[in-house]
Amino acid sequence: MIALRAGVLVQVTRTASPQFVRPILFRLIRVRTEWITYDGWAWLDGYQIDAKGDAVARRSIYVQPAELQPPSPVQSHPAPVRTSRTVPSPRPAAVGCEKESTTAV
Repeated sequence: MIALRAGVLVQVTRTASPQFVRPILFRLIRVRTEWITYDGWAWLDGYQIDAKGDAVARRSIYVQPAELQPPSPVQSHPAPVRTSRTVPSPRPAAVGCEKESTTAV
């Protein structure tokens, strides 16, 4: 379980609350302990964070804190696109590593 303290960044998914069909990043400001909730649930105040790390909206969310996830690692480069064609290597083949012929005599 993630320790809920001011400044922690969490990923909120549908397992934490059914309203989050699309996961969001959330930076916690505080846990609203003065509001009565069901056992295992809590109100959190904080900011929704975009992919660049900027706060885009202040929100109060109702979640199961035990189901909050650590943020996914941010990809700095887009994933490579697979192609069906073979791309030749820019390096010359090493001496003695030529492909042998498999033709039967």
